[in-house]
Amino acid sequence: MDSDPRAVTRPVDPLFLDRWSPRAFDASALPQADLDTLLDAARWAPSAFNYQPWRFLYAHRDSADWARFLGLLLPFNQSWVQHASVLTFILSDSLSSAPGSQETKPSHSHSFDAGAAWALLALQATRMGYHTHAMTGVDFDAARRELAVPDRFRIEAAVAIGRMGDKVILPEALQAREAPSGRNPIDSFAFAGNFVA
Repeated sequence: MDSDPRAVTRPVDPLFLDRWSPRAFDASALPQADLDTLLDAARWAPSAFNYQPWRFLYAHRDSADWARFLGLLLPFNQSWVQHASVLTFILSDSLSSAPGSQETKPSHSHSFDAGAAWALLALQATRMGYHTHAMTGVDFDAARRELAVPDRFRIEAAVAIGRMGDKVILPEALQAREAPSGRNPIDSFAFAGNFVA
């Protein structure tokens, strides 16, 4: 096995390798202008029919909503997200309508499209010296109630955003995992022709 888990075999832009998901954050404030830049990057994601089904609900750590948002995570995630600067929940609209029409139909790609928006936000954060960590360790039923999310929207994930902190703030078991991870080789997921198990 390669000793460098982030080694690449093609000329991939370093931005993609620099993006990873730490759990140690430094609890510093994230200026609203910087968060707006991350959200602006997210809005440029491609989507089916340019419907842009994503929604981002967020709370800054020093805001009145912080404890409420943090309380929607499972306890394990609360333990480290408490040091993040911003916590956001990413939603996608499962229904779409043609421009100017009130008639809706199910959207096949709402989750896919919201995932593209999340990826652009994460890459913009990396470019600006921030880190992001997405998670599905969420009490989704409580989140739907607490954040008044309509039934037509799927809560995709929560994302912690902030500047990386010292890993000593984490429990010892997590300190050992606080490093960028590797990825599967291309030939394990991309195939010419039919599906391969």
